[in-house]
Amino acid sequence: MLFLLNDALITLDGKDAPPLDAGRFRALSLPFLLKLGAEMFAEEPLMHQTNPERAKRLATLIKSKSPQVNAALFVAPAKNCPVDQVISRVAEVSMEVMGALHNRAKAGELNPVTADREVWRRMAA
Repeated sequence: MLFLLNDALITLDGKDAPPLDAGRFRALSLPFLLKLGAEMFAEEPLMHQTNPERAKRLATLIKSKSPQVNAALFVAPAKNCPVDQVISRVAEVSMEVMGALHNRAKAGELNPVTADREVWRRMAA
């Protein structure tokens, strides 16, 4: 299963899923996970590139709490910025678009501009 985190395509498999029956994971909500992600990206705006394992854990948690969501965006204006300055969004991206993104990633052509055009549409003017 594919998950788009900013402009990084992450492959999630069933063995990555957290133990949802454990009390600490059951108590987590999607808004809490988005705040957690915002804190992570406030500390390191390119975390999805610099720490792929941490990015994969965040994607796995988001997916486990909201199975229809397969994309998340976190935009921090600067390293170590206040958490409230981080913009976050989640999306349910069609399988066709995810497949196209996967093909671009395999070809080395997935970048922030491509991800924005196909999913986030932040740069459109």
